[in-house]
Amino acid sequence: MRYPLAEHEKDSIASKTGKKFTDITLDEVMKDHIAPDDIKISQEILKAQGQVALEADNQPMEKNFERAAELVDVPDDVILKMYDKLRPNRSTKLELVMMAQELLEKYNAKNCARLVMEAAEVYEKRGILL
Repeated sequence: MRYPLAEHEKDSIASKTGKKFTDITLDEVMKDHIAPDDIKISQEILKAQGQVALEADNQPMEKNFERAAELVDVPDDVILKMYDKLRPNRSTKLELVMMAQELLEKYNAKNCARLVMEAAEVYEKRGILL
């Protein structure tokens, strides 16, 4: 796939619900044919963007896209809770470990869980846990 995907690969892009990128238009939104989930990105497109980053020799960006792809099926409220708990001095180590466990076991988000565990270790060393 060539970047930017919306320019070069628009016929291959589909949303989380499978809605084709080319079918998501203002006219369709105004007709109420587009639901909020129809404009959410899919795991496949995030992984494709990660591949583009990897091919451009940007492994950290590829890892970010990989983690983002894992979060596609995680409910928004869980993501917002995770964001809040990952801020310094907002969580105990146990809370972060439990969050990592939930990401791994409930959502199969192994890379995100690993990142949360790394954060817990670093926060502990820096003294920024509750």
